[in-house]
Amino acid sequence: MSRPPFAASAAVSKSENSSLGVLYGIAAYGLWGLLPIYFVMLKPADSVEIVANRVLFSLVFCALLLTVTKGWPAFSHVVRSPRLLGTLAVAAVLIAINWLTYTYGVTTGHAIESSLGYFINPLVSVLLGVLVLKERLRPLQWLAVGIGFAAVVELTVAYGQLPWIALVLALSFGVYGFVKKRVGPRVTAVTSLSVETALLAPIAAAVMVVLTLNGSATLGSAGAGHFWWMAASGVITAVPLLFFGASARRLSMTTIGLLQYFAPVLQFLIAVLFLNEQMSLERWIGFGVVWLALLVLTIDMLLTVRNHAALRREAATASTET
Repeated sequence: MSRPPFAASAAVSKSENSSLGVLYGIAAYGLWGLLPIYFVMLKPADSVEIVANRVLFSLVFCALLLTVTKGWPAFSHVVRSPRLLGTLAVAAVLIAINWLTYTYGVTTGHAIESSLGYFINPLVSVLLGVLVLKERLRPLQWLAVGIGFAAVVELTVAYGQLPWIALVLALSFGVYGFVKKRVGPRVTAVTSLSVETALLAPIAAAVMVVLTLNGSATLGSAGAGHFWWMAASGVITAVPLLFFGASARRLSMTTIGLLQYFAPVLQFLIAVLFLNEQMSLERWIGFGVVWLALLVLTIDMLLTVRNHAALRREAATASTET
């Protein structure tokens, strides 16, 4: 029996939508993966100045986006809602910590360790599920967490100290994601970023005033090229978020979960191949153990999706038979 025309059309549309979602996802994580190159280009600005300008220029770009997309009513709704505003205020603090730590890591020769933070972030998300949401882990998830813990111990020995940059990045972004989930679909990515940067803007502006007064600000003293590269931080911050939002609407969480590894892989390759950061044998072993943990976590995720799909098919078959 041939498939009805409308069914075939729906299948093609779904396939095209999914393919477009993958392209958007690759664009988002690809741009995030290229951030180390961008931040190195902003020297001699230090991490504090870079983040302060990132906040201010992101706010300007978000204001333009809200105007073009007529998103000001949604922004006003969040500002007038104490619960939403409070949640995004916490998110703003977490993303500021994350941005500052990441920029510091990249601009001080620790881009490899910074990429490690995003490799272990999925493990932190799993732990948050256990500690905060009281979720029960499956055996493979426990195995992945155990391997991840062993990797942190091994890398602590390899680095000669706790890899604090990686841990701060993983924890701040993991908790940030958890906080944003509490907001859910009630706030779009653009509205959320706009509110978060608006909350951080007074602090960022004060930082720039202090840096300017003590003569350490580079925004207006390192040439026009440096100024415009710094100003581009608004676009560079917002565009990947827009791509990510477009991707998330079209793809399953499983596919998004697999695509998220794209960014730290790119960051790692850039650090080793272009920034010439050194990897000792001990660090290779540590990263290898982290990748093993992620492989176990990915296998568990794929098996769970397959089992859920099988259960849905069985339920549909039983419903049809009755």
